[in-house]
Amino acid sequence: MANALWQWLLQVPLLCFLVSLASGDTGQLASANGVYNSSTTPDNLPWNTYNYCNAPHVNAKHYRKPSNVSDANLVYINAVIRHHKRTPDNLYPKENELNAVPWECADFMQYSYGGGGAHIFHETVSPPWHPFLSQIWNGTCDEGQLTKGGLEDAIRHGQDFWSVYHHALRFLTSVDERDIFVRTSTETRTFQVAGGLLVGMDPSMSTKTFPVTTQPSPIDSIPPSYPCPNADAIRTAFQSIPAWTDHLEANADLKARLDATLGTAGLDAWASWYDHFFDTFSSRTCNGHPLPCNATGACVADADAATVFAIGDFEYNYIWNAAENATRYSQLDFGVFMVELAQNFKLFRSGQDPYKLRFYVGHDGTMIRLAALLGIGNREQLRWPALGSEIAMEVWETKSKERFVRILHEGTPVQGLEWRSLDDFIDALEEQVPGPESILVQCGSS
Repeated sequence: MANALWQWLLQVPLLCFLVSLASGDTGQLASANGVYNSSTTPDNLPWNTYNYCNAPHVNAKHYRKPSNVSDANLVYINAVIRHHKRTPDNLYPKENELNAVPWECADFMQYSYGGGGAHIFHETVSPPWHPFLSQIWNGTCDEGQLTKGGLEDAIRHGQDFWSVYHHALRFLTSVDERDIFVRTSTETRTFQVAGGLLVGMDPSMSTKTFPVTTQPSPIDSIPPSYPCPNADAIRTAFQSIPAWTDHLEANADLKARLDATLGTAGLDAWASWYDHFFDTFSSRTCNGHPLPCNATGACVADADAATVFAIGDFEYNYIWNAAENATRYSQLDFGVFMVELAQNFKLFRSGQDPYKLRFYVGHDGTMIRLAALLGIGNREQLRWPALGSEIAMEVWETKSKERFVRILHEGTPVQGLEWRSLDDFIDALEEQVPGPESILVQCGSS
């Protein structure tokens, strides 16, 4: 407990610093510390500035081959990204009242059909006469739905990925299901982002089919969503000590202001952490919507939104990286995905993986756990994974047939993880898998 409290005390200055920078001198939600109001990073900021709306990722302009060798060739990749922009995934009790601008998603077709059936698409409608209309916004969007801007960002992401791994390196020759394996969660937005990526790689894919693999939703390892009571108990424990509760008490005035404006007072889901506020604010600012205002004219201020974003960074880093037992927590509730990664690289090492690229599309929870377990959080404070956040694990082979792994996070090689032997990397992955008992037993789910 003392160690966790000390970690919290060390992060208080960081939290205050992030708050001051996030709002900027003019109160705008874009600064050198982060962009929260556009998919395009302002020209006066570095290309790899944290952009929550559209994370930096590999691209031909800024990509560099490994500098420590001159004779290596890229031979294998596993890449994992978060989906792109969507509508809020959490709703206020009187959601309709708090949206001055309707949410529109009829600007691109929402196809959903079975093979052999009609090519149907669905449209979301919120009838003005519906007795529960107060609980959702006006418009044609559902909660957590990919927006057109999100699809456009996914297409651009695919173009940038292709600019490196096809045009620059000639590693991938075509968008071919024999070379590329794609897996997503079961959420529609991750399917759609996968489709956008593929069209970005090859525009002709808009008229073609391509297989995307999923796991059954109750046991899907990407979000992750499999049951793990023992992991839940660990998290409950480290969110019950001052290292966590102190920040909630320190921001009581902020919480009271938000509750008064948004009608969230007394709701446990909005009181235990700032996740829901972060989601509902960032989804608006990233998609060009104003921050919420209620019927009295009271609005969430940019400065309060910036504070919420900084608190969100602290919370994500604490839960999945800095808290005492955070590693054990992630090993249990994300261990199944780490097993899959280890199997992928072992298959490649043995010459049995038929794919050159394995591409995964997941969520913020996917990315934060992966970043922590890969050791990225040992080198820097982890932030809330941005929309389109990307981790690429490249395998390079030298002329002497030695194989090394390089990890890129948001398009930039991770210091200390930019050149590790393939064998050591596989060992490191397997160290993050609970053992020797099965994860099922250790989760307490058997």
